[in-house]
Amino acid sequence: MWRCLASLSAASESLQPQPAIRLLSRYPYAMPARHGIDLPAKSKGRSAPYPFILEALAPLEPEVRPMFSGFAVYVGDKIVLMLRDTPKHPEDNGVWLVFSETANLTDPGIRRDFPSIRLIGLLGGKIGHWRLIPADSSTFESEALHGCELLLKQDARFGRIPQSRKTRPRRRPATDNRAVHVVG
Repeated sequence: MWRCLASLSAASESLQPQPAIRLLSRYPYAMPARHGIDLPAKSKGRSAPYPFILEALAPLEPEVRPMFSGFAVYVGDKIVLMLRDTPKHPEDNGVWLVFSETANLTDPGIRRDFPSIRLIGLLGGKIGHWRLIPADSSTFESEALHGCELLLKQDARFGRIPQSRKTRPRRRPATDNRAVHVVG
């Protein structure tokens, strides 16, 4: 009986409200642990391929989000890359570079920087500012890392703000809007 009361006491302590900053759960209280229940860890889905690219971009604190059949890589509001490695249409696996509105894709410098770069078949020529560094290229890793170096140098040829991020309302900083009356 004492053991039961002790466990209830420990459980009630863990149900105390936690600071708001730690709320990553939908529950406002910490849930007591279930001892003795061994459940397999749930997979959170597949992870982004080519981790060396994300490691190279780490100083920019990239945001990685699932997109279509790959993973979009954002730096700030700009989408700069997509990483794709899936069995469907393997010819389009690799790093999809996103060029800016001002980039001249006919510039020979782009071909010098990325010798294996080509159009993306899945896009059917409809999106012309995305190009592929194919994963099956013999120079894939060196070209992908060179792209990361250029992104780290903030090369203006890369990145676009997607329409979905352009139209999103900006969050305003929290301010105290109460009027202050000075009595004097």
